[in-house]
Order: sequence, then structure tokens, then C-alpha cells
Amino acid sequence: MQNIILRNIAVVNEGRTTVQDVLIRHGRIEKIAPQINAEGKEINGEGKHLLPGVIDDQVHFREPGLTHKATIATEARAAVAGGTTSFMEMPNTKPEAVTQERLEDKYSIAAAGSLANYSFFMGVANDNAEEVLKTNAKKDRVCGVKIFMGSSTGNMLVDNYLTLEKIFSETELLIATHCEDEKIIRANMEKFKQDKGDALTAADHPLIRNEEACFESSLVAIQFAKKHNARLHILHISTEKELQLFSNLLPLTEKRITAEVCVHHLWFTADDYTKYGNLIKCNPAIKAPHHREALWQGLLSDKLDIIATDHAPHTWDEKQQTYVQAPSGVPLVQHSLLMMLEQVKAGRFTIEQMVQKMSHAPADCFRIRERGYLREGYFADAVIVDLAATTTVEKNNIYYKCGWSPFEGHTFPAAITHTFVNGHLAYENGQFNENQLGQRLLFNA
Repeated sequence: MQNIILRNIAVVNEGRTTVQDVLIRHGRIEKIAPQINAEGKEINGEGKHLLPGVIDDQVHFREPGLTHKATIATEARAAVAGGTTSFMEMPNTKPEAVTQERLEDKYSIAAAGSLANYSFFMGVANDNAEEVLKTNAKKDRVCGVKIFMGSSTGNMLVDNYLTLEKIFSETELLIATHCEDEKIIRANMEKFKQDKGDALTAADHPLIRNEEACFESSLVAIQFAKKHNARLHILHISTEKELQLFSNLLPLTEKRITAEVCVHHLWFTADDYTKYGNLIKCNPAIKAPHHREALWQGLLSDKLDIIATDHAPHTWDEKQQTYVQAPSGVPLVQHSLLMMLEQVKAGRFTIEQMVQKMSHAPADCFRIRERGYLREGYFADAVIVDLAATTTVEKNNIYYKCGWSPFEGHTFPAAITHTFVNGHLAYENGQFNENQLGQRLLFNA
């Protein structure tokens, strides 16, 4: 592998931005210094920023079984084009990853085709607790176990309290949860169907999957975690009320209960259903504007620890169905970094805070080995961004297999020019180099 030297680039890392040279050798960052004398491929970084690659702790890449929507290979390419160098993927595929064999099958698929680094969650069902607990022996090689405490895409709702008790008390891995109370949602849906019949639209979604449903389910998960001192990570917080369940009194590395917020809940509000309709129908729902403002406050106060995507592609035709029939989920992984860079330029937070929430924090939360930071000796997972350029999202530069994005036609005030995965220049100005694939993430158990 050829040495790469980045010259005079603004390195954003651990709360600071400094202009440096960076030497990448044998897949790792060998040196960061004001001036480096070395031979190799030189990239002029003047006027550009170098960030640690984004680590997305929640994606749905749909393989196996739902490959008309996406594959691990297609979505990993899109991720890399967007500056995401590592992902953790969810178990609600077909078949679901609820056995050790199925889980390892997904790792095999990724090893053969993922341009980005990867890990896969072990799925929990009502009847597979013993199988889940076998994952304890792989805690240095598997990111965590996933519990759907509210039904979403797929059929993995876990509502058996004996199963939950066993998982929370005996699992040695991080437990990631989707928290929405199914009874509340079903009652709300029945009421809305009685009132509106076939006239239901996407605008009703946040009223059906409402704040109460999210709060009650998150509360139950936290009660289980506190009872057993389990390591709990609640995904895609979407409401103001849930924020009272989380603390910022401890540093992230010492927290037993952590929380994630997704880019779409930080960007869209319920006012946007008029324009986008089912295209932004997702679970948990995008809600009223005051929830978005509260989520930003929770993020900046460190009650919310991580920014992710919950990337969940469906075909255009599937999304054109009626509200009840249209599946929930939005394709986002290619544009999450650009979305947040726009928020940086709008003054919502600093570029250093963004890097903390999208790169450092996921690495710390999941105890990922030697990634998430621009440090000498770490894997060279990095992205060059140009804050003086722009990116207009068009059909011909959307890399998702589904071929659409809610951002089509939108111009972001930044551009991603280069993405390095394990020191390999995997993406450069619209061109991919797939001569080297990503690696399985490893964890400090």
C-alpha cells in the first residue's frame, strides 16, 4: 500500500482544529506534525478539513432477503461517499439475524463486498434468549444485541418480560433498543382509523406513534437496565419528554445508559410532512418542531451522546403507497455528514462538537478498537471535507440502491472530497476504488 501524505490540512480531533501534515502508512496514521518529510502520494489539504471517519451505529442495509431495497455492498459505497467509514447494522433482515449462524452469514457477506468497516447486531426475539447469550463469547467481535421494544420494519417485537429479564440480566454486550410502546401505538391507530378511515396521511404518523409511546417504552428499558446494571443504549430518541430519562453527570466512558439521536430528527419536523409525505415516514416518527429544538439542546448538553442515521431504504414505489401501506424508513447514510456540516455552518454547533458526536462518541460508547480518532497508531479512517464548496444532490450522484433521497435538489454548503478506510483511498471526488474492502470492527470487551 502506497504511503499517503496530506499537506497543510486542518485536522479536527479531540476538541481542537490545527493545521498539520498527516502521514498514512500501512493502513494507519503514522504521524501527525506541522511538517513531515516522507515519500508517497501527496494530497494538498490547504483550505480543507480532515475529520475522523463517521461511525454510524444504526443502519439497515437490508441484506439478506430484502435486496430489492438495498445490499450491504451498495449501501456501504454510499456510506463511504458520504464520509462514513464504519457502520453497525441491524438484525431485522429476512431471515432475521436471531441465530449465531445467521449473524455470521452477514459478516461473510460484508467481508466479500463492504467498502466500509462493519459490525452486525445480534437480534433478540421472544424465544431466542439462550441463542443471544452465546454472543457473550464474541463480545470483542460483535457490537451488541438489539431489542425491538416496539414493532418496526420486520417482525421482531419483543414483549415477553421473561425474555427481557433474562437478556438484561445476563448479556455481557451493549444492549441497543428501539423503544416505542406497542399497546399505545395500536390504541392510537384504532382511534385514528375510526376518526379518519382511509384519509390517514403521513401527518398523522407522529400523533399515532406519539411522545407517550416513546417515553413509556424508554422508561421500561431504563428500569430493566438499572435493575441489572446492564449496558443500555437507546436508539433514535425523538421526543422532549424522553430527555428527562438521561443524565449528563458522568463522562460518556463511564455511563451505563446512553442515548442516540438521528440526523432526520435534528433536521425535519412534523411541518415537513406537507412537502415530503411518506418519504419521511419513519419509526420513531418525526415530530412537532419543539421536539427538534429539545433534541438539539439535549445533544449539546450531552444528555444525547451520539448522532446516527437509522438509514432505512425502501423503493420509490413502496413509498408511493397509501400512508398505512407505505413502509417506514428513510435513506440517509450518504448525506448525514453533509447534513450536519450544514448545521455547523448555520451555527447550531461547532465542527469539533460534530466530530465528537459522529466519530469520537460512537468509538467510546461501543469501545471500538483504534478507530474514531485521528491519532498516531490508529487505523486511518478519515474524510476530507471542503467547506468552501457545495454539493447538490441529484439522481446521478445518489448511490443508494433505492435511487432516491429526500434531499434530491438540495444544495449542501460543503463537499466530501476524499474518504480513507484503513488507509485505503476508497473514494475521491465521485470515484470509488474498491481494490480493498473494509474490515470487521473489533471491540475492547
